[in-house]
Amino acid sequence: MNDNSVPDVTVVVGAYEAMPYLVRCLESVESQTLGADRIEIVAVDDGSSDGTGEYLEQFAARSAVPTTVIRQPNSGGPSGPRNVGLRRARGRYVFFLDADDYFGDEALERMVSMADRAGTDVVLGRMAGVGRAVPRSMFTRTLEHADVHTSRIIYALSAQKLFRRALLTRLGLSFDETLATGEDALFTMEAYLRGNGVSVVADYDCYYLVGREDGKHATAKGGYAARFEAIHALMRLIAALEPPGRKRDLLMVRPFTVGLLQQFGPRLLGRPEHEQRHRLELAGPMTKAYWTKGVADHIKVGERLVLICVALGRLDLLKDLLEFDRAGSAPEVVRRGPAGHLHLRYPHFGDAGAGIPESAYAVTVPDWSGSRRVLPPGPRPSRVRRAVRGIRRRVRRLRSRI
Repeated sequence: MNDNSVPDVTVVVGAYEAMPYLVRCLESVESQTLGADRIEIVAVDDGSSDGTGEYLEQFAARSAVPTTVIRQPNSGGPSGPRNVGLRRARGRYVFFLDADDYFGDEALERMVSMADRAGTDVVLGRMAGVGRAVPRSMFTRTLEHADVHTSRIIYALSAQKLFRRALLTRLGLSFDETLATGEDALFTMEAYLRGNGVSVVADYDCYYLVGREDGKHATAKGGYAARFEAIHALMRLIAALEPPGRKRDLLMVRPFTVGLLQQFGPRLLGRPEHEQRHRLELAGPMTKAYWTKGVADHIKVGERLVLICVALGRLDLLKDLLEFDRAGSAPEVVRRGPAGHLHLRYPHFGDAGAGIPESAYAVTVPDWSGSRRVLPPGPRPSRVRRAVRGIRRRVRRLRSRI
C-alpha cells in the first residue's frame, strides 16, 4: 500500500438472517495475516430479524478492523446488499464474502500478493466445502495468468473472488438487481473478459463455503423461468463481448452445459407436459441465436444430443434420451466412416427419420460409455512428422537386412 489511508481490501459482507454463521465469518476477517490496518469491512444487514444487525454493530464497536455497518429493509436477494457495499468500498481490491462462509487465515494476503505481482484484475482463491460440494477443477495449479477461454475458470462464476476496484469503477460494474438468480455469473464473466487478466491461487484453501444446517441458503426466486432468464442473459453478455468464432464457442459451452442442460435433466420426465413444452419454448431463442456446431463439438455426445433435441423442439426425442439416461444405460461404441471414427449409440442412432444427423453421435471430446473411457481422434500428423516417420520405417527395414 502506498497510501495508508486506503485499505488494500474492502470485504463486502451482505447479511440476511446470518446468525450464528456470521460470528465465524467476521472472525475470519479479523484473523487475516494481511493485517487489520490493511482491511476494511462494509457490512450490509438486509432486513434481518435474528440479531444479525445488532451483532454487526457490536462487532464494529470492538474490532480492530474498520467496519461500516449499513442496515436496510430486505431487498429480496444478494445483489442489493453487494451493490450498496461496493458503492461504499475504498479498498484497492474488493472481496464479496457471504455471511455464511469464512476465509482461510492467509487468504487475502495470498490473493493481494498475486494480484499485485501479476497485475491481474481478478483472483480466484481455492475453495473448500464445509458440508457441501465445491468446484475444484479450476484449482489444479496456481496460475498468474489463466486463459479465460480454455481453462476451467469459466465454471467458477460466483462472486467470491478478489476484484480490483479500479476495474469495477472503470466499467461501472454492479450486480443486476432485476435478476432473481445468476447475477453473480454476469458480474464475474464481464470482469473476466474486460479486465486485465485472471489469476488462480490453488495451493491454499482461501475460501470455505459452508452448508447451512438450517437450509436457509440464498435460493433462486421465480422458479425455472428465472433460471432461463439468467442463462439467456449470460449468453447475450458473451455474444456482446466476444465476436463469433472459436473463442465465443468455448465460452458458450458454459451456459449451455452448466445452465440450459440442467433444465432438461431426467427429472423433467416427472414434470407436467405443459411445463416440459414451456421449457422448450423458453430455450428456443437461445438455441436459435447461439447454438452452433462449434459449441456442439466441445460437448460430450449424450449432453450434445439433449441440447440438439432442445434446439429442434423435439420433446418426443428428448424424452427417449432422458429415459435412456435415467435407466443408467451405457451407449455402445461403434466405428463409422473410412477412418473408423468413434460414435456412441444413443437412442435414434442411424434413424434417418428422427432428424438427428449421424455426426451428432461422433466423439469429439473425451467421453464415456459406462465405465469405459472413449477418446476422440488425435490430431492428424503434419507433413514433416509423416516424412520423419517414413524415414524411420525405411531405416528400420534397412537395418533388418544387415
